[in-house]
Amino acid sequence: MKKTVSDFREMLKTVPPLLLTLTVLSVVGMNLLANKSINTGLDWLALDCGIILSWLTFLTLDILTHCYGPRAATLFSVFALIINLFMAGIFFLASRIPGVWGESFVEGSEDVINAALDNTFAGTWFIILGSSVAFIVSAFVNNFLNYGIGKLLKSREGFGRFALRSYVSTFIGQFVDNLVFAMLVSRIFFGWTTLQCFTCAATGAVCELLFEVVFSPVGYRIAKRIRTRQEVIA
Repeated sequence: MKKTVSDFREMLKTVPPLLLTLTVLSVVGMNLLANKSINTGLDWLALDCGIILSWLTFLTLDILTHCYGPRAATLFSVFALIINLFMAGIFFLASRIPGVWGESFVEGSEDVINAALDNTFAGTWFIILGSSVAFIVSAFVNNFLNYGIGKLLKSREGFGRFALRSYVSTFIGQFVDNLVFAMLVSRIFFGWTTLQCFTCAATGAVCELLFEVVFSPVGYRIAKRIRTRQEVIA
């Protein structure tokens, strides 16, 4: 445990602040965007707008795992989750403050729209709980799977190895994230079928993997830069 905390502190000192910021913002953003569903036109396929940002969370976690190990990356995931819960509290507080949102000024519908916006930002306990559980479980799976693949490869140098680790761990991690959330929240509270839960999990994982494929060269360059800095410090 002491080594994990030590690695976490070292990560906070040496990793680019922008990378940590993007991780936290993506966690907060994807949970807020998850309130909007995507109209796919298919009864058996359900997606939400959280997929726009969730790939970024997993890409940054892959970079942190690559450079600092799965324990430090997972500890940072917990830290990001705490900040997300704090922001959820801020959004809830804002929703309870008397006033009106700018987009609610539609003649005859002000109260309805304002209440809808308040409820969107306030969230509901089961969505916040479900997304929190899903994120922690999937982050653990992603980080340790990424690390395990790296151990099998016996080397973490080269874009090909970084990409293989990231693609496999991201797809499985995203599938777990989507499936846990769907089974805990969508199936119980919104009446999704088991088929919809699995198709949402699989399709979302594919979409998010495509984002990762596009941006993984950038992630590799960032990881390589951090590794070079670590070697200089050592």
